[in-house]
Amino acid sequence: MRLKQGDMEQSTTFSDDPAEMARKWVDEGARRLHLVDLNGAFAGKPKNEMAIRRILKEVGDVVDVQLGGGIRDLDTIERYLDAGLRYVIIGTAAVKNPGFLHDACTAFGGHIIVGLDAKDGKVATDGWSKLTGHEVIDLAKKFEDYGVESFIYTDIGRDGMLTGINIEATVKLAQALNTPVIASGGLSNIADIEKLCEVESEGIEGVICGRAIYTGDLDFASAQERADTYNNG
Repeated sequence: MRLKQGDMEQSTTFSDDPAEMARKWVDEGARRLHLVDLNGAFAGKPKNEMAIRRILKEVGDVVDVQLGGGIRDLDTIERYLDAGLRYVIIGTAAVKNPGFLHDACTAFGGHIIVGLDAKDGKVATDGWSKLTGHEVIDLAKKFEDYGVESFIYTDIGRDGMLTGINIEATVKLAQALNTPVIASGGLSNIADIEKLCEVESEGIEGVICGRAIYTGDLDFASAQERADTYNNG
């Protein structure tokens, strides 16, 4: 399922078999899978754990899998990592309870990614339904000191809209940090991939492909090939 700007009322279901869909992308060359428990993000606790476990059983031994949405305590993190998850993404809980993020980084070093969802430079929480007064860069610098593995930066004004990645804001964040940044929100076509490749040296580790690869606006295999060609050329 994909949303537009995090709105559950603007959702599109592309498959009723998440594990099968995960296998499809792995077969097409995916090296990491990005999962979001959408119900969990809004509820503040895991809601799709069985589906996630089926995905891990299907492809968890082939590629790294990362998950966000409703992860609010250390027990949940441990349970998911034990099930085969490689990275846990903490978003709302990191903003509202920095102490929890610090404890998570201490207990599960190398496995914690922070998701920073923002609009006009301000961080949003609770499934993007609430805009805070926190500046993205200021918060990221604070969390970087905790030892997070990487950051996912999502421009929620563009997410699911196929309007293009906010390259400028993503690069600005990456330049302010020593920790890698993964771009997200608005990826629309191969041109976005090429633009991101051009700024990879600024600290951009990758990009999350969502709606565009389901609608066919972006051919996933071609995107992988183009990125590889750029990196090797």
